[in-house]
Amino acid sequence: MTYTFETSSPGETIVLGREIGALLRGGECIAYRGDLGAGKTTMTRGIALGIGLDDDVTSPTFALVNEYRGGRLSLCHFDMYRITSSADLETTGFFDYMDDDTVLAVEWSENIEDALPPGTIIITLERTGDDTRKITIDGDERFALLRH
Repeated sequence: MTYTFETSSPGETIVLGREIGALLRGGECIAYRGDLGAGKTTMTRGIALGIGLDDDVTSPTFALVNEYRGGRLSLCHFDMYRITSSADLETTGFFDYMDDDTVLAVEWSENIEDALPPGTIIITLERTGDDTRKITIDGDERFALLRH
């Protein structure tokens, strides 16, 4: 099922992310699609808040993965921009993070498309202006509950 939303500020993107995070149960993989500056990390900040994490979520560009623990669920935020092969993916420990009390949020997921688990939630962020975004979620029926 596909759901589309529009936000007009980073704050609104965080609010939508928070609503998404509140719907997560653990064990999900979220694959982001979108250009540089589309709002992927901003969305992840909101998701972190929605699952009960107060950490300052930052882009994992140079670390490849940032881990956030201590909420209702844990969050592992990946940046796959520099990953170009399955061998490279293995070095990130990506598969070791998949468990029932963790959510994976994957930026540049296009680079590991063939390794994404079944049921991956796809979130596409498109810039429609300086601060406005069109956000499309391909996921199950629980996202019909989003009010944003």
